[in-house]
Amino acid sequence: MLNMAKSLAAGGADVHMFALNTRKHFLPPDTFPSSLRDVLHFNCETIDTRVTIQGAMRNLFTSGSYNVIRFYSREVESRLIKILEEEQFDVVQLETLFTSPYISTIRKHSKASICLRAHNAEHIIWERLAASDKNIFRKKYLKFLSARLKKVELEVLNEIDFLVPITTVDEQIFREMGYTKPALSLPLGVDLNDYPYKPPSEKELSLFHLGSMDWLPNVEGVEWFLKSCWPAIHEKFSDLKLFLAGRNFPESISNANHKGVICEGRIENANAYMADKQIMIVPLLSGSGMRVKIVQGMALGKTIISTSIGAEGIHVENGKNILLADSPMEFLEAVKKCMADPAYCFSIGKSARELVEKDYSNLSIGKKLIEFYSQKH
Repeated sequence: MLNMAKSLAAGGADVHMFALNTRKHFLPPDTFPSSLRDVLHFNCETIDTRVTIQGAMRNLFTSGSYNVIRFYSREVESRLIKILEEEQFDVVQLETLFTSPYISTIRKHSKASICLRAHNAEHIIWERLAASDKNIFRKKYLKFLSARLKKVELEVLNEIDFLVPITTVDEQIFREMGYTKPALSLPLGVDLNDYPYKPPSEKELSLFHLGSMDWLPNVEGVEWFLKSCWPAIHEKFSDLKLFLAGRNFPESISNANHKGVICEGRIENANAYMADKQIMIVPLLSGSGMRVKIVQGMALGKTIISTSIGAEGIHVENGKNILLADSPMEFLEAVKKCMADPAYCFSIGKSARELVEKDYSNLSIGKKLIEFYSQKH
């Protein structure tokens, strides 16, 4: 969200940023960069979106999606109304489906057009999780969540004026769901000043994974990699280390004591964590949208080994700026290539950086979005 706001401001737009400060991604308001506070007219409101058993059970007997409903609060709505009544806006851009509970409030208190910046086709994530789950009861519940989310997505698509999905794949999904109004597929971007490129060294040939482990696709992917891929890799390269980082690691991973695996848990600075490591693994088996962590890793010149699902939405070329692997054997072969020829491994990372410079910089993304909005007004 911050990257998008910065890119719009850099493109010349007058941006007001209103953030929902959740426990999961909590940011103390006084730590928001002072250099950006006035540029982005920053406001935030704390909201408790924690999943509760009572809330999930009640949702079984209602028609909405608990995934979305828990992002509504009266305090947020009141703050939003105050902002809308104090300022006139041309466009209100909603970041993700989870801000959609406030659409009716925006319509009531503003004449602005409403755009949904869709980070995922949300129901597809749960649909894929259900398809791969072997537990019959969990599979049924995941299918239930997917159906509820799809219903909400259909309703929201009928309520908005513009759609800005982050991948062409997701745009096609929304079109197939019946969306006919203006849309622009626009990827997530990065501020290249935050990701300085440093030529790597052979000392950095270790594997790493970085991702929040309270997102089910990450847990599913890492557990699969540790069970199905890592034993053969470790047997072949016994000195190679695999570093795992991210918040809320389940004990099934952090306490498993896999040989050669170092579970670091929550880290304070992602760039500092990635600095002395070269090969990022992205073993996603489900999900939707685009993985911004891949773009961030590519911006730093890291070599990415990812499943095809993990790389969805990023305009990569296998063997040039990424290595794609969809099976344990393919992950092993990709690691073999990197270990046997470090120069080749590093060239993948350098080409990845060049791709980000060309297609995923904040400045170019902001300009494209402003042009899109200007044409529709």
